[in-house]
Amino acid sequence: MWLNDNNIKAVLFDLDGTLLDTSAGICHSVRYTMDRLNIPQPSDEKIKEFVGPPIQESLIKYAGLSIEDAQNGANIFRDYYKNEALYEASLYEGIIPLLVQLHKKDIKIGVATYKREDYAIDILKHFEIAKYCDVMHGADNENKLTKADIIDLCIDELGVQKKNIILVGDTEHDARGAAHAGIKFCAVTWGFGYNQPHISSAFNIDVIIKNPIELIL
Repeated sequence: MWLNDNNIKAVLFDLDGTLLDTSAGICHSVRYTMDRLNIPQPSDEKIKEFVGPPIQESLIKYAGLSIEDAQNGANIFRDYYKNEALYEASLYEGIIPLLVQLHKKDIKIGVATYKREDYAIDILKHFEIAKYCDVMHGADNENKLTKADIIDLCIDELGVQKKNIILVGDTEHDARGAAHAGIKFCAVTWGFGYNQPHISSAFNIDVIIKNPIELIL
C-alpha cells in the first residue's frame, strides 16, 4: 500500500476535478457571468479552463478584466453558482469507497479547495463527503488565501506532521500548493488538469493514480 509505505497519516483532497466533477455548474455560471458583464462567450474548450483556479484569476487571464472588475465578476459568478448551479455536479466513481477505506485505516481526511469555503462545505455535505472529513477549508471571498494558505489551515487542525501528509489533486495549482506547504503530492488523471502523457515529468509529483482506489492498493 503506497500510503503505508510512505507513512501517510492524513490525506488532503482538492475538490473540483478530484472529488467531484463540478464542470457543468461552473461552466453555466461562467456563461451567466459573461452575459452580465457583456463579455464575448468563450469557446466550449476554453471555458473548461475556468474550472479549478480562482474565478478572479480566470477572469483576469481570459477576459482581460482589471482586479476590481474581476472581483465584481466573481461576486456575480458566486451568487449565481450558489443559488442556481452549486449541485450541478457528480461524484467521480470510486471516491466514496476510497474515503471509506481511509476512514477504516484511521487515516485522517481533509479537503483543501479554491472553492469558496461555505460553498465547498455545502456541496461536500450534499454529496455525503463531509461526514468522512476531519477538516474542510476553502477560499475566502476576496481570494486573499493561496492554495498553500488553505492547506496550512487544514494541517494546523489535523495535528499531523507535514512529512506524513499528502495532497491529492488534479492540477498544477494543487501541486504548487503542496510544494509551498511542504507536503507530498498525488496527481490524479480523471480531473481537469493532469490527463496528458507528459504528466510524469510535471511539477512536484510523488505519485500518479488513474483510479481513486489505487491510492490505497
